[in-house]
Amino acid sequence: MSHRLIPVFRRSRLASAIVLVTLPVLSMAEEVISLDAIDVSGQLSEPSSESTGSYTVGSTRTATKLDLAPRETPQAVSVATRQQMDDFGQDDINSVLDSTTGVTVERAETDRTYYTARGFDITNFQYDGVGLPMVYGNVLGKIDTAFFDRVEVLRGANGLMSGVGNPSATVNFIRKRPTARTQASITATGGSHDYGRLVGDLSGALSESGHVRGRLVVGGEGSESYLDRYETTRQMLYGVIEADVTDTTLLTLGHFTQTSDADSPMWGSLPLLYSDGTQTDYPRSTSTSADWAYWNSRYHNSFLTLSQELAGGWQAQLSVTRLEIDSDSKLFYQYGTPDRNTGLGLAAYPSLYTLEKEQWIADLYASGPFSLAGRTHELVVGGNWSYSELDDISYYGQGIGTPLPPLEQWTGHYPEPAFDAAVNGSDWTDKYISSYAAARWSLTDRLSAITGLRMTWLDSHGTNYGNSKDTSYDAVETPYAGVLYDLNDQHTVYVSYTEIFSPQTETDVAGDRLDPIDGVNYELGLKSELLDRQLQTTVALFHTEQDNLAELAGKDANGEDYYQGADGITSDGIELEATGAIGDRIQLTAGYTYVDIEDADNNAARTFVPEHLVRAKGTYDVPAFYGLKVGALVRWQSEISAAVGNAEVKQDSYALVDLMANYEFTDNWSTTLNLYNVTDEKYLASLYWGGSQSYYGEPVSADLTVKWTY
Repeated sequence: MSHRLIPVFRRSRLASAIVLVTLPVLSMAEEVISLDAIDVSGQLSEPSSESTGSYTVGSTRTATKLDLAPRETPQAVSVATRQQMDDFGQDDINSVLDSTTGVTVERAETDRTYYTARGFDITNFQYDGVGLPMVYGNVLGKIDTAFFDRVEVLRGANGLMSGVGNPSATVNFIRKRPTARTQASITATGGSHDYGRLVGDLSGALSESGHVRGRLVVGGEGSESYLDRYETTRQMLYGVIEADVTDTTLLTLGHFTQTSDADSPMWGSLPLLYSDGTQTDYPRSTSTSADWAYWNSRYHNSFLTLSQELAGGWQAQLSVTRLEIDSDSKLFYQYGTPDRNTGLGLAAYPSLYTLEKEQWIADLYASGPFSLAGRTHELVVGGNWSYSELDDISYYGQGIGTPLPPLEQWTGHYPEPAFDAAVNGSDWTDKYISSYAAARWSLTDRLSAITGLRMTWLDSHGTNYGNSKDTSYDAVETPYAGVLYDLNDQHTVYVSYTEIFSPQTETDVAGDRLDPIDGVNYELGLKSELLDRQLQTTVALFHTEQDNLAELAGKDANGEDYYQGADGITSDGIELEATGAIGDRIQLTAGYTYVDIEDADNNAARTFVPEHLVRAKGTYDVPAFYGLKVGALVRWQSEISAAVGNAEVKQDSYALVDLMANYEFTDNWSTTLNLYNVTDEKYLASLYWGGSQSYYGEPVSADLTVKWTY
């Protein structure tokens, strides 16, 4: 079966489908537009960033579920608002996190991505504050941002709200919500590599009273690539309805689905070393893929939220979420170390891979104020339950080990084999039950504290590629403590502490599962609100001790990865961030991160993580040209390296510069030009896999967006 489509036809068909869906909905909006103004309190809804045009938000609940301003949260928090995403053409989560302070996006291969912060893998992705750690710590394909109002990134351990995870960061996707007033937009984008994208977004009241509101987002995109043979398509659909059941009860129902298809993806990447130990250097377009290879992924997320206002300023919320991930692929991996002179030495490794994952998560909590010792404090108490099933199968193709021509002569033509040489896989279930409580104590007018505790029960059964995954943990305690002191009306100093634990699925060379990761996390910082509270700044010092962290140690006789526990891993560093507005014309987010990671012997560890990282972006409204806004995004990182035997792979420090210009013709029409990697920097996308393989990042490119809004 062929999985390739003619690019132009594919995008035309996709665009036609979107228009056919969007136009009838927009026509129905004409009946809604004439409604009188509707007063909806929205006290039970999440605040929105999309209508503010701002780079900041007033509050976040990612750390504790308490509604706290960033300055009141005793951990470093970054927020990518809707305005930031729109300004810089950030249509997928990878591009958002690429420009987030302290985060590195590890593109180990084209369609499987890992993420790190403070030296450790990010495994916790949440939707509206509810989620579970990712199964293998990676994302298949790219998660589109069309559904989201903003993305919040809480750095450090988030033990109180997740219990399980790494002291890296938690990424919280805040979904778009229906609006009381009718609004609509159609966004069309075209660019380099035959890139095309079309998204329609309609929101408004569905009843004359305004007590029922809905939102529909539908879109898709298709593109070729700078990489040989590589093509992708993505389709997205999101629908959500809010209903004021009573004056104090809000019911929300929603679903989003995303399909990502890739033709000729890379499974694995380019070899980085020749057999003599010197580093390879291929053209940027070089790909190891076969022309019959594909990798398709589907995400489905359904959710129900019931929010209830209670007496005394209290409120309760029940959330139920179902997440399904399906993936099927035929892949082609090239392994070995080529000869520097002949290019020979690579061999074939074809495989057919399928994955099915289903998660159910229920979360119930109540929060509100209470009085004690003559002062008012805040409390949140809750619990959650989750159940996950995973089934993935790897079918190994005939011809594993077949010698291949040099990559300089590789065209992707390789006979598609039968995938019946061998089979392996995983089949397991996970059950989590947790209870949690947190309180914000107002000790004096200037001094406050946040304390919390989470209790987690975990039960796993099944197998992971021949290894037992049977394990259970009872009543694991995860404490949380933070203290904040207001120096004055502008500056707050804070300190926080949390413990973490995380079960591991990795196995050692004998096939035995590694013990759980455990550790502690400390953070000391200063948060400020400057320029009439328009500019938020953070200075954070952090120290993390983590034991038994899985480190890739090699491959066994069957070619499977095996790991070893690295005891005494420590991560120390500093983060600086400023975000907000300077005057009426400048908006910016700028951050710097320094991180030092060492093992128990004080040797550098995880050297694929840069010690120094800069993320900065900003826009300027040009006064001489009304309606014109220009901006730039800069990403810089220091040198990274990875040892492979007695050899070493290095990627020198580099900077990527993106530029943008937006012009509003009228209140309804605007256009945005985005230029990416304008200096055409050539760089390796990641050394996450220990220096054995990687590929080159995208060269200079551009896209042009035209947007109609109502």
